[in-house]
Amino acid sequence: MKPMIFINLPVNDLPAAMEFYTRIGFTNNPHFTDQTAAGMVYSDTISVMLLTREKFQSFTSKSIADTRNQVQVLNALALASKEKVDEVTETALQAGGTIERSALDYGFMYCTSVNDLDGHIWEFFWMDPNEVPQEENQSSSSQ
Repeated sequence: MKPMIFINLPVNDLPAAMEFYTRIGFTNNPHFTDQTAAGMVYSDTISVMLLTREKFQSFTSKSIADTRNQVQVLNALALASKEKVDEVTETALQAGGTIERSALDYGFMYCTSVNDLDGHIWEFFWMDPNEVPQEENQSSSSQ
């Protein structure tokens, strides 16, 4: 079995959060969905669990961060192209998200940063691994 990641996020309005994530490319898994939680699948290895704040709180003794004013985590999602980054960003904005940081273009990498409806940050990025700057060989010695 491939390693999988499940990102658990507290949300204020479960139906609205489900709609937001559906619009940016996730699909709902009804087997992991009820009145307190929604399993949203991006791929066979990436899922987001949207949990009401009450349900989320039942998993931890720590207080839940106010993600509109504090950052707990930056979620980054690799996409197939710069155009796809712009497309998903625009869709997220149309679905009620807000820009956290405008697009950055490093040549080998292009990214945007969007807040979802609850302030959780999603970075959408494309990277060309063939163009990633390589560090100079620091171990060469002169003889």
